[in-house]
Amino acid sequence: MFYEIQLNDVVRIPPSDIQEDVSEMIEKALINSYIGNVSKDYGIIVTIKSIDNISEGILISEDGGIYYRVKFTVISYIPMVSELVYGYISSVADFGVFVNIGPIDGLVHISQIMDDDISISGKEALVGKNTKKVLKVNDLVKARITSVSYKGLSTARVALTMKQPGLGKIEWLENKNKSKK
Repeated sequence: MFYEIQLNDVVRIPPSDIQEDVSEMIEKALINSYIGNVSKDYGIIVTIKSIDNISEGILISEDGGIYYRVKFTVISYIPMVSELVYGYISSVADFGVFVNIGPIDGLVHISQIMDDDISISGKEALVGKNTKKVLKVNDLVKARITSVSYKGLSTARVALTMKQPGLGKIEWLENKNKSKK
């Protein structure tokens, strides 16, 4: 789920980056420091929405940089267990598929794809042995987040399932709805 979060930080502008437009300097520094960062508290920071307040700059002797206290708002994606997500298959592996769900790829383990034995058709597709259902790169799917793990400061791991009713490749779901009518 996406959230708007207000943060505070002290931003250092090195002498080489000092220019007349303070807001522009601060925005560049915030983008470099925050975009793509991952934390358990804030999820994955996607963008800087606004810079809400900038203090007067402070020079520290023998440093040369200018320090500013900054209040700013970010847009962050925090994956939540049980959240329904739509995404495109970004890659196929022998152990499952990766689904792009915005700023991150989630893994659907091969055991969580469908109620069928699955054969692997190279690195391009997974095929249900009995149903002949095919799952390949760029297919649109609906999945549910089953777990989220934050490893280190730069990675979040998201596990997904497509086995529950109403989940799976969108084409399969549409065909199932047509056959009910």
